[in-house]
Amino acid sequence: MNELPNNPDQPQASVPAPSLAKPEEAQVPPVAPRVSGPAARGLFDRMAQPLPLAVIALATMLAVQTVSSHSRINSLRQDMARSLQKGNAVNAETAALARDVADQSKELQIKVGVLESRQSEAQSQQVALEQLYKDLSQNRDEWALSEIEQVLATASQQLQLAGNVQGALIALQNADRAVSSSNAPQFLTIRRAIAADIDKLKALPAVDLAGVALRLDNVIAQVETLPMLADEKPLLPVAPVRTTRRLEAAAAPAKSAAPAVPPESLGVGQRLLQTWSMWSQEMWDDVRQLIRVRSVDDPEALMLSPSESFFVRENLKLRLLNARLALLSRNEATFRDDLTTAQTMLAKYFDTRARTTQSAQAALRQVQANDLTIELPTLAESLGAVRNYKAKQ
Repeated sequence: MNELPNNPDQPQASVPAPSLAKPEEAQVPPVAPRVSGPAARGLFDRMAQPLPLAVIALATMLAVQTVSSHSRINSLRQDMARSLQKGNAVNAETAALARDVADQSKELQIKVGVLESRQSEAQSQQVALEQLYKDLSQNRDEWALSEIEQVLATASQQLQLAGNVQGALIALQNADRAVSSSNAPQFLTIRRAIAADIDKLKALPAVDLAGVALRLDNVIAQVETLPMLADEKPLLPVAPVRTTRRLEAAAAPAKSAAPAVPPESLGVGQRLLQTWSMWSQEMWDDVRQLIRVRSVDDPEALMLSPSESFFVRENLKLRLLNARLALLSRNEATFRDDLTTAQTMLAKYFDTRARTTQSAQAALRQVQANDLTIELPTLAESLGAVRNYKAKQ
């Protein structure tokens, strides 16, 4: 293929080229136009030579080739221009797509980072949960035994300090229920010890602490109404006594067999004697209301002021409350000491002839008759079984 010239507009130098005509055609001489005269014949002769014919053919071919090359180059230029325009548009779209892809990739990277962090957190939480579940599954029996030991220790303290037998029984029953829920054969020793302690507590003699405490509460509530020696009221007024005596004097003659003597038939001396007798009886009644003679062991009980009487009642209440606390804590020494002091105060400062005081003293004697000296067992057997099992693990 022949090379195209860089500038098809400029004339190119004539270069000899091989003849493109067929061999048969090259042997036939071209037909020259007819020219009249000698000049035409000389020109025809010159044209009829092979070299000019070849030059003419070559020039013709070059012209045709130049035209075709120029048209091809123009079409190529147009195609290249269209291709460049399309390439620029494609490049712009590609750049926009690349920017979108870059933004989306950044967002995806951020989301991937968040997901990775959450995944790491979830994995760490899963590992922690697995470890926790493993620890729980491994140490379930140990934790159950620790809880049972704590319950039994608390019940033992309450039993020794406060004598709370019912609380200790409830604690032992709860511990036995917790041990039996695990269905482990190695807990049989612990259950046997707990059952033995339950039997010991059930065999204790029952003391009605609630009933004794209620009796003490009743006595405490009656303290305000108990009469004291210092605030004792006088006996019945004189007027009803006089009226009763006059009625008895009027009814006496009717009962006697002798006929009644009218007052007019009495002499002056008899009327004066009767009047003096009635007047002396009335005067004696008045004097008896003013002055009273009583036998009291402690004279201070009669000379208490109202404020001192108030404090005596409050001290008696405190003694009874202390006795109640000692009863609930099974402190028999304090219980009996407070009851003895309360009975002494009742006999010293209060009127023991009144029914309320006598009923209060009787209630205190019944309370004091209760025996609180009960030897309470310990829960050492159950605690020892639990601790020995934990020590073997």
